[in-house]
Amino acid sequence: MASSLLRWGILSTAGIARKNWQAIRNSGNGIVVAVASRDINSAKKFISECQATAPFDPPPRPIGGYEELIASPDVDAVYVPLPTGLRKEWLLRAAAAGKHVLSEKPCATSAANLREVVSACRQNNVQFMDGVMFMHSSRMTSMRSTLDDGSTVGRLRRVSSAFSFRANPDFFSNNIRAHSTLEPFGCLGDLGWYCIRLSLWAADWRLPRTVTGRLIGQIGRVDSPDPVPTEFSGELFFDDGLSAGFYCSFVSELHQWAHLDGEKGGLTLDDFVGLRAGEELAYTANGRRITISEHAMHHPTAQETRMVRAFADLALGGKPSAFWPDIALKTQQVMDACHRSALAGGKPMTPD
Repeated sequence: MASSLLRWGILSTAGIARKNWQAIRNSGNGIVVAVASRDINSAKKFISECQATAPFDPPPRPIGGYEELIASPDVDAVYVPLPTGLRKEWLLRAAAAGKHVLSEKPCATSAANLREVVSACRQNNVQFMDGVMFMHSSRMTSMRSTLDDGSTVGRLRRVSSAFSFRANPDFFSNNIRAHSTLEPFGCLGDLGWYCIRLSLWAADWRLPRTVTGRLIGQIGRVDSPDPVPTEFSGELFFDDGLSAGFYCSFVSELHQWAHLDGEKGGLTLDDFVGLRAGEELAYTANGRRITISEHAMHHPTAQETRMVRAFADLALGGKPSAFWPDIALKTQQVMDACHRSALAGGKPMTPD
């Protein structure tokens, strides 16, 4: 690429795209050049609102249709926050067009579909990454050092996590996450993905031997063909005795805590998915509070900014990393297996 800036196109005007627009603005190595929507007026409105708080010069151009954005020669990478049920087609098209791909999660409706996407990205020498922002926080580096020092935690035995929020009634009537065609995994895909990712990170990216899942509650919009999970729990069992349990929900109050317990001690954090505005980034190791110099949203040090900056560095470097697609696929494999287990009444399943 001739430029030192990665030229981004945003494929959809989903709410989360506003956060990543700001992150690209703060990254120092990227610029948004185009935003596509099926309705060009939606793209115009999105751009106008984002420009008001985080302007690019020149302003990104609005595009009425995803195909035109993917075909644009001045777009190097696409950020795809489309619903999971619609995502595969556009991820494959972007890869075939030689565009680097940052995908929202869950990445696909099955591990088989995600393997197709990862293969297409590899064949076209483009970077694939999912949008799990906390993976790029400097807190994860610090926690890894603490886990690996051999004395603070010792051999890791248990990972427990929960991510939930209480949705309002309108959510279950209108939100895409309550529609099985658009978001078939419900809370498991929207929230459980993060818990599974943290568990795999703690296990040094080893896949569990078996998993179980329990569908505690489900509901769907009136126009949804099937209900979606609204409350879910899962268990992961690894070969060395490590186990991990998680809970995710659209009906419980906001929680995003995690505990990592070992034979000598443990780590605790109550905001593992993302720092709340105005709060201090930290974790506790055996009662000792360890603080991290990192800001919340809309800052050059925030985890979402670090994510898009790291992605752009890989894309601009011309040598895509296999690490990011690999961990996305592992997360998908485990999530799929948990879902299959739940549908089979909790029968143990092997990720495949």
